[in-house]
Amino acid sequence: MKKISVLLLLLINTISAQTDNTHVVYFETGQFRVPEIETNRLVLFVQSLKDIEIERISIYGFCDDRGTDSYNLVLSQQRADAIKSIFSGFGVDDNLISNVDGKGEILLRIISSENLNIIRGLNRKVEINVTYKNSEPEKIKQKEERFLREDLEVGDKIRLENILFKTGYSYVIEESIPVLEKMAAELRERKDLYFTIQGHVCCTLNERDAFDKKTGKRNLSLARARYIYDYLVQKGVKKTRMRYVGLKNKYPLGKELKYDRRVEIKITSISN
Repeated sequence: MKKISVLLLLLINTISAQTDNTHVVYFETGQFRVPEIETNRLVLFVQSLKDIEIERISIYGFCDDRGTDSYNLVLSQQRADAIKSIFSGFGVDDNLISNVDGKGEILLRIISSENLNIIRGLNRKVEINVTYKNSEPEKIKQKEERFLREDLEVGDKIRLENILFKTGYSYVIEESIPVLEKMAAELRERKDLYFTIQGHVCCTLNERDAFDKKTGKRNLSLARARYIYDYLVQKGVKKTRMRYVGLKNKYPLGKELKYDRRVEIKITSISN
């Protein structure tokens, strides 16, 4: 308990990553039981949501870099499940909780400290992301006006921000299908564009790829890029115009983790 208290004081004094719609819960080494002090913080967070219209809640569990991949995947899932149980116990509708996923190991230097124990302590966590109603949909609508600009040049990248994959899997959620259809229609029109579909993931060590929960293979960035490729082929975009690659966790954006779980289209050639 002393370790958790010290870490919390350090966290409060050195970083301010949490916002009014995010919350982070920290754990002891090798444990998925929520410490008492963390339970109290979580209760306050849940109570702050009672008068807010919620669209969805996502819960992601993480471990530090110690332990095997399989051990950390199980432990991170247990941590996420423990948080969901607390939400359910306080009457939060299970239908609002869209994701409860263990992501395995992570080791991000989120503070400027050389103390590896402190860094590991801040990576043993569960992240809770709450999406409010009537806010995010408006942002998405603005961004979805058109994927392809008229002035695209070789080397330009198009980030598919509103194409959302099911956590840990290579296929998109149902709400993203209309966005994919719109993108495919634009690419059929722009027959002059040749491009590479690039898949990225977050939260892995040493620039590794993430696990595809369906296949058990560590190639999730490649599998997601291949999913987009296959979809575009099915919708009439010629294979000769595109290729796909998985870039693992080699190019993090340095923002929130969710932004690193992405697919981009890089323009490689423009025909006359």
